[in-house]
Amino acid sequence: MEKVLVTGTAGFIGNAVALRLLQEGSHVIGLDCVTDYYDVTLKEQRLKRLTSSNHFTEERIRLEDADSVMRIFKQHSPTKVIHLAAQAGVRYSLENPQSYVDSNITGFLSILEAIRAHPVEHMVYASTSSVYGLDETMPLTTHRGGNHPVSFYAATKKANEAMAHSYAHLFNLPCTGLRFFTVYGPWGRPDMALFKFTKAILEDKPVPLFNGGNMVRDFTYVDDIVEGILRVAKHAPKRTPLWDGKQADPASSSAPFQLFNIGNSTPVQLMDYLAAIEDALGKTAERELLPFQAGDVPATFADVSDLIETTGFKPQTSVKTGVANFVKWYRDYYNV
Repeated sequence: MEKVLVTGTAGFIGNAVALRLLQEGSHVIGLDCVTDYYDVTLKEQRLKRLTSSNHFTEERIRLEDADSVMRIFKQHSPTKVIHLAAQAGVRYSLENPQSYVDSNITGFLSILEAIRAHPVEHMVYASTSSVYGLDETMPLTTHRGGNHPVSFYAATKKANEAMAHSYAHLFNLPCTGLRFFTVYGPWGRPDMALFKFTKAILEDKPVPLFNGGNMVRDFTYVDDIVEGILRVAKHAPKRTPLWDGKQADPASSSAPFQLFNIGNSTPVQLMDYLAAIEDALGKTAERELLPFQAGDVPATFADVSDLIETTGFKPQTSVKTGVANFVKWYRDYYNV
């Protein structure tokens, strides 16, 4: 039985990944500290989906507790690591940047050091489309963009990519970074647009639309993200002898390092996304048009050609289907 260490198992994506691994017969060691960044009850309910399995081991620790992280690696000897825990959120990073340093920088270092001491076949870690920042050339590609983040959250994720590359180069640790594009779906985060919009409409409150609703996002359904993660996990990078440092491709390296986008590659206007929510709810939203927010970007659109070439997989769940699935879950979960 393969042992996979997954961080962030009380979180949206980490929980879905861990559940899928358990269903496929892996043993999962789940790390999470269950912060109160958003509703702890929702996180505990997610964890209940995992703790019923005899093949799930729960470890409640903070990633910045390096000694505890090292102990867990020594005790369980995982063969792979899927590192999804992080302090998330673009806007919150303007209010509490220290929490992003603690979790996303110090915590990431704890994982790298543990892998250095107890090598694994492959570490897959979450980056974000937010690293593209000021890059406006669409579609966004790992072979060009990602050097001008406009939020501190994105800056910490860009730092993770650089940290992973240095450890891949110095210690031959196979590392793959995944830039996720606006993930949504059942069991999602309450601070994300889909959750907030659905809640507001059902409560007859106005829906906040930043930049007057003039936003475009490559919304990606959570099941597609999970599929992409698990397929990539089976393709550990190797050193590339022919890699040319004079024409340095940022998505690959002479070290065992690679980057992929995971997105639906079908950008959607925010107003069309809202319309899909209205259709699923059978109710019209009251709109509140607000100014552009610091740290945000007007548009995202993922180039996923590398993901397709390497894994044979392309995310393809439509917004209409994905939103309908979320609304059904929301009504059931909150008994609305």
